[in-house]
Amino acid sequence: MRTLLIVVDGMRPDAIAAMPRVQKLLKNASYTMTATTVMPSVTLPCHMSLFRSVDPSRHGTTTNTYAPQVRPINGLCEVLLNHKKTCAFFYNWEELRDLARPNSLSFSCYCKGGDFGYDKANTVVTNAAIAYLTANYTDFAFLYLGYSDEAGHSHGWMSPEYMAALENSWDNIGRVIDALPEDYTVIITADHGGHDRMHGTDLPEDMTIPVIVMGNGFAAGKDWGTVTIKDLAPTIAKLLEVEPDADWEGRSLI
Repeated sequence: MRTLLIVVDGMRPDAIAAMPRVQKLLKNASYTMTATTVMPSVTLPCHMSLFRSVDPSRHGTTTNTYAPQVRPINGLCEVLLNHKKTCAFFYNWEELRDLARPNSLSFSCYCKGGDFGYDKANTVVTNAAIAYLTANYTDFAFLYLGYSDEAGHSHGWMSPEYMAALENSWDNIGRVIDALPEDYTVIITADHGGHDRMHGTDLPEDMTIPVIVMGNGFAAGKDWGTVTIKDLAPTIAKLLEVEPDADWEGRSLI
């Protein structure tokens, strides 16, 4: 069993609910469109909470600048490394480098979205993920697609440009799903939502995220209901038959 986690930055559930490709996918997945992220609903704090299964008040990163932990908590990649599992990252926003400690990754691919343009950078990191994961056995992989967040800040959440960026992201999601070996479980989620041209508040538009899981053992069409972003690291650990860290606060969904 292998797992791919895909995070689409700033993806609101109500923005994708009517997409035919998403509706089709949900018929073959377990999911919720009402999961919640953490406060502040900002990219790096939310990712840190996803990978460390605690609130920002515990891991200490409350802005998009990484804060070294006063009371360190092992993140998902460190826990997997301790059990001799391999991890790979594919991302286009540099600050995510701090999600995994040095030497905990077997492979990492970073493409600077601000230089390439996030639309092209989404494609570059997806191509890299497809090439690497089809050629190398990898227990856990993380694919981050940042174009939708950039479009939301530039043009507004739910704007035509934002919706087009989500279509770009789902084009890439479809390509990687089609290319992966059948033993992969795929988890698709977001770090936060957004409203107007911002996020970071406790408004439902900022706090509500989708969680979609496809793979063996996940009932088709099952709606999980109450889920938080902190539940994802324990779920991935369970999928890979690894005990979660004792400090993690989330629960496994399986």
